[in-house]
Amino acid sequence: MAAIDLGGGGNYLGRRRKSRERELDEKIDSKGKKGPMIPSFQNKVAIVTGAAMGIGEATALKFSELGAAVALLDRNEEKGAAVAGSIAASGGRAKFYSCDVGSGAQIQRAVEGVAADWGGVDVLASCAGIQRYGDVVATEEALWDEVMTVNLKSFYLLCRSVIPFLLQRGGGSIVAVGSVQSITALPNSAAYVTSKHGILGLVRAVALDYAPKKIRVNCVLPGAIDTPMLRSSIGMTPDPHAVLDACNRSHALGRIGKPSEVADAIAYLASDAASFITGAYLVVDGGMLVPAGGMAFSEGGTGAGHGS
Repeated sequence: MAAIDLGGGGNYLGRRRKSRERELDEKIDSKGKKGPMIPSFQNKVAIVTGAAMGIGEATALKFSELGAAVALLDRNEEKGAAVAGSIAASGGRAKFYSCDVGSGAQIQRAVEGVAADWGGVDVLASCAGIQRYGDVVATEEALWDEVMTVNLKSFYLLCRSVIPFLLQRGGGSIVAVGSVQSITALPNSAAYVTSKHGILGLVRAVALDYAPKKIRVNCVLPGAIDTPMLRSSIGMTPDPHAVLDACNRSHALGRIGKPSEVADAIAYLASDAASFITGAYLVVDGGMLVPAGGMAFSEGGTGAGHGS
């Protein structure tokens, strides 16, 4: 085969390779090992909703660990203030703001307070959410409205209040917490499924509208996560231990997730390490959605070559 003349491209590629090697060398730690690229939020202000417990609490702790000043929004004043206090006690910067995310007025007041206290806003993590059960006939209108307000409308209201402050910073990042039920569905959860599908749709719409203004918007889709909300739901069943075992087995990794594992994903999407990612979702589900027919179908011995 005839040789291909790269027109000097070979030298260019060589220079690029050496440049890349120098960049990697600069990342070598004091022990001579190449460490992972850790996101940094130094000099940044992050707002986290639903921050009193569960994924929101873990996310607030993660942002603080990575250097951010963290504004914790929640309607549970006692627990929210306790989380903020624990961050401050460990040397971090945090403040709790009492806020019902179903109220546009309360959100606006809280966000303006954050900007006044910390000088601006760089990141929003929308983690507040509730779970209610019922098919479409059994779901009363009041219950439907409650779920839509807390899960979906709140995200719209937060974007509406936070984005003007992100624009003042020249851009920023928004991460919403959806669910595997943003792209699938489970029985007896009509309102919840609809709200989580809506979050993903709104993520994409806002991402498209504000990409030219350097605001990235993404979504994490967790599987079953060991939060107070999950434990409460399981506790309402006749046999909580059996249900928890089923939850564990529904994930390919054989267990439910930890809030900190979702927080890690949120921090990644919010960070500069994800600078070319917007309008996307990251599934954090321990392989829950991988097996065709679900894990029970997989464990039943189906599939060619099963057990070989």
